[in-house]
Amino acid sequence: MKQTIVTPTPAVNPERELGPKAYTVLQAARSVFLKHGFAGATTDMIQREAGVSKSTVYAHFTNKETLFIEVVKAECQSSANTMRSIKFVPGQLKETLSLVASAYLKIVLSTSGRALARMVIGEAERFPSLGSTFYEAGPRTCISMVEKLFSLAQAQGDIHLGDTSCEEAARVFVGLVRSEPQLYYLTHPATKPTQEQVDHWSALVTDTFMRAYGVSA
Repeated sequence: MKQTIVTPTPAVNPERELGPKAYTVLQAARSVFLKHGFAGATTDMIQREAGVSKSTVYAHFTNKETLFIEVVKAECQSSANTMRSIKFVPGQLKETLSLVASAYLKIVLSTSGRALARMVIGEAERFPSLGSTFYEAGPRTCISMVEKLFSLAQAQGDIHLGDTSCEEAARVFVGLVRSEPQLYYLTHPATKPTQEQVDHWSALVTDTFMRAYGVSA
């Protein structure tokens, strides 16, 4: 039986894109935000963590809000690089979806993934553009990737969605993946999922989806 092909794609190199000093500031901001939250973090903390002058911080980032948005974008880009490495092989949709589910679940349930989600949700009402940035760079990007996967699978006859569009099916699948596990671990910060739990939920979601839309060989 052929194995699902996973071909790594070139990852975006933020240090090369931003330059070494801006990247240093960004990494320091990530550390400070994850430790202290958005409200508790200050540019003075970020400056000290980065080991640079305040003028260097402001030369690259206008304010704390701008830094937070860039941290969110960078975290989501890193997650997207992981997801993009998964390639579809005709006849191997179930295996591919299992890989997608596991990869996405590891991202949203990671310590940094949960901390980032809590911060964004907590600041979204006061800072709406942050919520939009997070959604578009994170969940929406994942939905788009799965939508393309379903489009390929449907063209190959590996899936039959009926009147459901590929985008709608992708939203359902991604929603099922993060649903209960993300809610549970967001509200239980002292606990961490095991690899067995991640694998079990990924298999359960994939099996449920394939029973609904998969085409038997």
